[in-house]
Amino acid sequence: MLSVDFKKTFYFSPLSIYILQDGLCRVVSSKFIRLTGYSEEELLGLPFIKLIHPEDRARVEDNVQGLLAEKSVPESYEFRLINQTGAVCYVSCTFFVVEFNGRKALLGQMQGITERKAAEEALIQSEIKYRTLFETMAQWVIYHDAEGRIISANPAAEKILGLTLDHMLGRVSIYPKYKLIHEDGSDFPIETHPSMTALKTGKEVKNVVMGVYNPREEKYRWINIHAMPLFYPKEDKPYQVYTTFDDITERKEAEERLKYLSLHDPLTGLYNRIYFEEGLRRVKDGKFGPVGIIVCDLDGLKFVNDTLGHDTGDTLLEVTACVIGKSFRKEDIVARIGGDEFAVLLPHSSEKSVAVACKRLRNNIAGYNAANPELPLSISVGFAVSSEASENIDELFREADNKMYREKLHRNKSARGAIVQTLMKALEARDYITEGHADRLKDLVTKLARSARLPDSQIADMSLLAQFHDIGKVGVSDSILFKPGALTPEEYAEMQRHCEIGYRIAITAPDLAPIADWILKHHEWWNGCGYPLGLKEEEIPLECRILAICDAYDALTNNRPYRKGKSHRKSIAE
Repeated sequence: MLSVDFKKTFYFSPLSIYILQDGLCRVVSSKFIRLTGYSEEELLGLPFIKLIHPEDRARVEDNVQGLLAEKSVPESYEFRLINQTGAVCYVSCTFFVVEFNGRKALLGQMQGITERKAAEEALIQSEIKYRTLFETMAQWVIYHDAEGRIISANPAAEKILGLTLDHMLGRVSIYPKYKLIHEDGSDFPIETHPSMTALKTGKEVKNVVMGVYNPREEKYRWINIHAMPLFYPKEDKPYQVYTTFDDITERKEAEERLKYLSLHDPLTGLYNRIYFEEGLRRVKDGKFGPVGIIVCDLDGLKFVNDTLGHDTGDTLLEVTACVIGKSFRKEDIVARIGGDEFAVLLPHSSEKSVAVACKRLRNNIAGYNAANPELPLSISVGFAVSSEASENIDELFREADNKMYREKLHRNKSARGAIVQTLMKALEARDYITEGHADRLKDLVTKLARSARLPDSQIADMSLLAQFHDIGKVGVSDSILFKPGALTPEEYAEMQRHCEIGYRIAITAPDLAPIADWILKHHEWWNGCGYPLGLKEEEIPLECRILAICDAYDALTNNRPYRKGKSHRKSIAE
């Protein structure tokens, strides 16, 4: 039996304690009573197992029996308790084997830990959220300890840098392997890295831009860095630095492209007029004297655009830029200052050296034309050189431009003639597809004209028409010109342009000028449904009508990719 004093002491104990014997509560403290919510009378004789959450009962029962059997089992563990109201709370319990009324019993000490468990769960959830955010952030994140060593990095940093966390842990920085540069291209010492600065000063460092060379990608990645020192309460020295890195490579590259385009011609890659005029402004103070200026103009560009199309004209401009660009020094400013006009600014250049440069340019043009006879390059050139003393640079430019223009007046006719000759050769080269169509047509036209008793002079011009009526097709895409099937409406409209293109070519060539009008009208029809002018009946020149009859006969009697040729009799009938 318990003494009154023991029972009183046990009851008023500041601990939540109880004695279990045969699985029943035999003695309980007031604090245990409050914890369970039951009265003392309800607890005494109550099976202890009924106070335990059903999912935890087997585990607690095994531990209790193991202790009584003196087995090696945990003496302290946590489980869920169901109080008198049915509410669940977490408790931590410790059991000791004691003797009670001459028999073995268990003395239990219980402590409510519901608030602690809730705090732990909240901490776990917070850690999960933080870890998820840390691992999925697009920003690189790296933690440095108080000595500057890396203690953590997120997957974004690992991916961008091409290093695993194991390779980074414990290093002062991953950067000795990765060269760092400032925006101006100068070296970025690791000692001045924002993470190191934040550690030394204890202050936040924001918006520091640097380039990191990644040997795996063989390029610089540009990053914007933000370093935040972390402090323990009441401590002056940071224990860690939290550093975030924004990859701004695309933004920097876009800025560089915009900067490049603001100073360069997008087609040729040479400097543009803005940059050239800025160069003129810089040399006005006389520090770069003597100064030479060369002005160049691509001859026949409009003619090429009108006849062969703007794509061919653009190609010719790109070739011109390449030939001009490789003819001068790195310190010379080579620019495209207009549609077909180029200019070169040569600082510290005498008249002799500028003349040599012009000769080098002309030699390069000749070399290109020898290697590429299909479309010759013709460039008019003029130059002027200032004296040692300061000179009006604008007047110097005008002098060079005037000299170029005078040369252009002499070259224009011959340049166009050379291009026309090239186009005529191109037309002849294409005739292999039609297996001598031009020669057959020339023979047919001559015979029909003689049968009509036309004069020999007219027959000679018609023979020329038969040979070159389709010269405008050199400006039509091969994919349309040699398409085996029917043309789409858009392709047919493009094909019809060959009459106008041929006309423009012919009027610039003395040999073809007499037949230019016939070339324009050779696809007009008697019923007015032809092109490009919609002429009808005798509005159409006789020469064009004769050509149309002969052209139709030749087309009917010869094979095409999409049909077999007809007999002479059927063709005549049609």
